[in-house]
Amino acid sequence: MNQDILFISDLHLSLGKPAITRRFLNFLATRARSAQALYILGDLFDAWIGDDDNTPPNPAIRSAIQSVIGQGTPIFLQVGNRDFLLGPHFAAQTGIALLPDLAVIDLLGTPTLLMHGDLLCTDDVAYQRFRSLSRTAEWRQNVLGKPLWLRHLAARGYRLRSVWHKRKKSPDIMDVNPDTVITTMRAHNCLRLIHGHTHRPARHTFTIDQQAAERFVLADWNNHAGEVLCWRTAGWHREVV
Repeated sequence: MNQDILFISDLHLSLGKPAITRRFLNFLATRARSAQALYILGDLFDAWIGDDDNTPPNPAIRSAIQSVIGQGTPIFLQVGNRDFLLGPHFAAQTGIALLPDLAVIDLLGTPTLLMHGDLLCTDDVAYQRFRSLSRTAEWRQNVLGKPLWLRHLAARGYRLRSVWHKRKKSPDIMDVNPDTVITTMRAHNCLRLIHGHTHRPARHTFTIDQQAAERFVLADWNNHAGEVLCWRTAGWHREVV
């Protein structure tokens, strides 16, 4: 029996999105348990202010992930632009395996590059500048050293600023840069890329050095449905949750 390898991203789980949280918990309790592996490619949470945050729905999500891994389905996680403060304590609590920002896996015989996708949006110069700053140890220590209540306030402010900045930017700026895609895939010797972040699910075909290449963009989850990219020996398909 074929066991699918599953890829999801951009669930943006939070207390204010109970429908998505219920859908994800049900997905973990059912579909994920029959999978060969589950890869979460960033922005599992709408905001992550530290591994010490136990406000709902975090405890339920930790417990559900731990349960799935305990029954035999490995789960791999890349952090995104919203939950990049997620760290080793969360991994230790759940058993989840944290992946680097760029990870190459052997996907049924084909080297495949996995990313959240924000690193590919190089036309958004302001965001890339903030990203570089926020990934430093000094920035991380400064934020995580603040009281939990203050981090909650800061996260709320960040989300509001993010919405405001997105409205000011053109859609093209927030999409991937095609040249960056090719340069990144070439640097990692991959002709297949899977990522999220842009909320523009699609399969793009192109060439790299006269070789056929493909880029799969994962869908974000919303109040009505989620989507999973499923891979098996016979091929791939998208599955609505």
